[in-house]
Amino acid sequence: MTIDSVERCGMDESSLILTRIAALAAMGAPSISYLAHVRPAVKANLTVEQIQDVLVAIAPVVGTARVMAAAGRIAEALGFAVAVAESDAEAIAGAEARKRSKS
Repeated sequence: MTIDSVERCGMDESSLILTRIAALAAMGAPSISYLAHVRPAVKANLTVEQIQDVLVAIAPVVGTARVMAAAGRIAEALGFAVAVAESDAEAIAGAEARKRSKS
């Protein structure tokens, strides 16, 4: 769905992802929804500050409680993404070490 949106939308990637993050926050989306946007956000070179700015901008409209909940869910999604990346890196390093020891 994200790829289709990027291809069909006239917005640049960073604006599209920031808009989606704002929509997720407004609807009270779960952490997994934010997790689906981590890779596109990285690809669009978004910064944490830009995401924080979006949350600040929408707070008067959607409410502080909803924005704070969204910030927590974003942090949870980022933590999960980092844990997966670390696990993948450890697995790759282990495979390379086993390969070297066989040589």
